[in-house]
Amino acid sequence: MYKIIKTEGRAKRAQLTTVHGTIQTPVFMNVGTAAAIKGAVSTEDLETIKTQVELSNTYHLHVRPGDQIVKQLGGLHKFMSWERPILTDSGGFQVFSLAGLRKIKEEGVYFNSHIDGRKIFMGPEESMQIQSNLASTIAMAFDECPSSVADRHYVEASVSRTARWLERCKKEMERLNGLEDTINKKQLLFGINQGAVYDDIRIDHAKRITEMECDGYALGGLAVGESHEQMYHVIEETVPYLPQDKPTYLMGVGTPANILEAVERGVDFFDCVYPTRNGRHGHLYTNSGKINLFNAKYELDARPIEEGCSCPACARYSRAYIRHLLKAKEMLGMRLCVLHNLYFYNTMMEEIREALEKGRFAAYKKQKLAGMSAHRNDSL
Repeated sequence: MYKIIKTEGRAKRAQLTTVHGTIQTPVFMNVGTAAAIKGAVSTEDLETIKTQVELSNTYHLHVRPGDQIVKQLGGLHKFMSWERPILTDSGGFQVFSLAGLRKIKEEGVYFNSHIDGRKIFMGPEESMQIQSNLASTIAMAFDECPSSVADRHYVEASVSRTARWLERCKKEMERLNGLEDTINKKQLLFGINQGAVYDDIRIDHAKRITEMECDGYALGGLAVGESHEQMYHVIEETVPYLPQDKPTYLMGVGTPANILEAVERGVDFFDCVYPTRNGRHGHLYTNSGKINLFNAKYELDARPIEEGCSCPACARYSRAYIRHLLKAKEMLGMRLCVLHNLYFYNTMMEEIREALEKGRFAAYKKQKLAGMSAHRNDSL
């Protein structure tokens, strides 16, 4: 059940109650593609850094270790020893981005595994079956993610097929949730809006999938080559045509600034690899902007990554020490940086929720963006 607690303009402060607990939104979902956050981050760590939702990937887990194995071990929650909500994406984006040779047909997609080259077929039914085996809290519909610069004719045909695939996903999930051996019979389904940067295609598709009454809706196919301005424009034009009384998820986005702009436009679920990927390369988020610990100026810097931060890295270690670890290629350096960045994101979402509750989100957004622009010259 999704309940809106407070609004400020289009921005929503809400909560989604699931079988694995209540998600307070706006929320950033921490990305654990293969059922683990890259950077040696444990389940205990996730709890410490205030993670609400962990996100795993259907395609990667289907290829390795295999969704049937995860099911035999009791589902993803038991497999990971994580009791809070998990969202699994459908595998669609990976099929289209990783698979070099693929054939898209009405029934689904034929492609080769990026690991061993074996032939795989995935369609709406297969994606739902895999996600049911994983027993995630929220499953994503199987869709095609066309390039943001694809021509109009291709995007129209692709989006129409994605809508037909959603109908099949919904039907298959209802069947799966009724089976006796299904681990999570209350699995939720989010539909995905596509349409590249064409407003009218996006809006028509939003109207069509809204009629299908999913548990939530996502905006897909953004942050894949278009400008930030184009992305914000698409969000602004499309979100009003998605149900206000359902969660709105912006897939694969993004920077702290992207999140603040999207919250203002009515989005309340986010995920992105930036905090973990940047962390592994020593690029760290702070309230004064992003810093690069590989810079020589931090060699003798005894301060924590950020003064006042309560993350495991800042609570005990200096910039100089973490920089040394990174330079020495010690895994601990990467781990501490990832923990800091995820803590920064999760804390920012807490601050956004608090600001919305107090009716001061606009002021918070302005202040946050101004602060984070301070270190723009800290070369990356």
